[in-house]
Order: sequence, then structure tokens, then C-alpha cells
Amino acid sequence: MPTTGLDWTADPPPGFAGGAVTVGNFDGVHRGHRELVAAAARWAKQVGGPAVAVTFDPPPYQVLVPDAPARAPLTTLADRADLLHAAGADRVVVLRTTDELLGLTPEEFVARVLVRLLGARAVVEGYDFRFGRGRAGDTAALRGLCDAAGLGFEEVPPLNDGGEPVSSSRVRAALLAGDVAAAAGLLGRPYRIAGTVVGGARRGRTIGFPTANLADVPTVVPGTGVYAVRATADGVVWPAAANVGPNPTFSEDGRKIEVHLIGFAGDLYGRPLAAEFVDKLRDTRPFAGVNELIEQLRRDVEAAKTALGAS
Repeated sequence: MPTTGLDWTADPPPGFAGGAVTVGNFDGVHRGHRELVAAAARWAKQVGGPAVAVTFDPPPYQVLVPDAPARAPLTTLADRADLLHAAGADRVVVLRTTDELLGLTPEEFVARVLVRLLGARAVVEGYDFRFGRGRAGDTAALRGLCDAAGLGFEEVPPLNDGGEPVSSSRVRAALLAGDVAAAAGLLGRPYRIAGTVVGGARRGRTIGFPTANLADVPTVVPGTGVYAVRATADGVVWPAAANVGPNPTFSEDGRKIEVHLIGFAGDLYGRPLAAEFVDKLRDTRPFAGVNELIEQLRRDVEAAKTALGAS
């Protein structure tokens, strides 16, 4: 299924017109986002066209406030597109975010992006959607503009979990607190990071627990702690235990991601590795010596096996 990068002034792409469109940042593609895509897919069947999910690159806040500190996303752009397709989008559009795009009035955004560029026949948005210059447009305004343009419109209510709407900010907060189980509940899947295995101190090999040190991770890394994870290397999934944070037993303060693949023997240096975080096992803490650390690592491996249902 195609993913297409577009400038809002571009010619309409073939195969996108005549369907239902939903627009958003979609960072994380959590359960609430999937409700939007599912509603767009239902509308697409009614109007006889594709379900189109529209997202942005770079994130609008980076254009609106260029001096703002960049924050890691929950998903890479490529993963976001894959997840949107998996949720039911027939087409994914990545709009290039510019000052000109963000300066469109709500009326101009509907006329020039939804109608001219994408040929929408229906629009689906969440209850808190804002759009147009200065975020002037809301769902009530969008409904009126869609009615005037002869487009179908649906406002999707919040999807609540624990009495509050599912949101990307809640996912991010749960991850940074180390509550990967709560994050998985909001996402509808375990949270996943990916990076490249780099060389480390190789101390793990000497104590019987070799680790793959993960670097170049472009997305949010869960908070400090020891976790049960599923690690994927060379297409094979391994039960694993991961430490995120410093190694206080050896007076190392640097924050690292160290993944011990249970049962794996080999060399992964320079190769990609992904890790799905299933549960937090414990906080990171210093140990009195190497022997005490080894005993704890043995307990961590067994706890990870239990959490992952691995033998």
C-alpha cells in the first residue's frame, strides 16, 4: 500500500481522490488513532474511494517554534506509515510542513488540501482536532465547512482508558515513567524501539551475560530500569532482558540500552536490532560486587522468561 510525500501545492496524486480522509500527527498510532482510521475506512466504503490518512513531516511544532527543543517521537515516520496502513488506511500522505501550509486559514485548508489536493468526499476527525492558522478551526468549524463543500463528516469521540482519553502524551508519560505495560495498553501493542548494535565495555561477556548495546535510537526510550523485552535480530525474535540507564555497580553514569538476548550466541556488532518492551522487572540499583550482580542478573533472566512466556 502506497505512502506518498506531498507538498500542499502539488498536483493531486493519482489514486487518492474520491475517498475519506483523516488528518493528524498520529505519533505512536495509538488505539485512539486507530479508531479514526477505522471510521475513515467505513466512510471510504460508503463513498467508494480509498481511506486516506494524512500526517506531517516535520512535526508542526518544529516549524511553528523553530527554537523549541526537539523531542523524540514515539514512532519513526516509516513505522507510523506502516501502522496507519495496518490500521486500515489504503493510502498514507505525508504532507511537508511549511510556514505556508500552517498559515492557511481553516477555509483554505479544506478547499486547497482536502478538496483540491486529496479530492475528499468525506472527512473524519477526532473530538479535539484543531487546524488552520493559529489553530483557529475546530471540529464544529470543520463540520460546517464540510457541509458547505458537500462532504460527509464524522467527529469521533474520545477513546477513554482509565477514565481519560487515550493520547500520545499519555503514552509518552507512561514510557518515561518506565510503565511500559500501561503504554502497551494505550497503544494496543508493546512499545518498540530500534537501533544499531555498537561496541561496549564487553564486561557482560566476562560474567556470563553478554549484552547488545543499542545506539542511534531515534524514538522515545523508556525510563531507567530493567525490562522484559522481545528482541528481533536478523529476523529472529529472542526473549531478552534489557537494562536502560547507568551501570552504578561499575560507577558508570552514562545512560545506555543494554539487551541480553536469552539463548543467543554470536556477534551483532553493526547490525540492526529492535526491542519490544513487555514489562518492567525492577529499578536499576548498585550491587555490592560482581557476584551479587550475577545473582541478580540470573533472577532477571528468569523473571523475563516468565513475563514473556518463554522456557
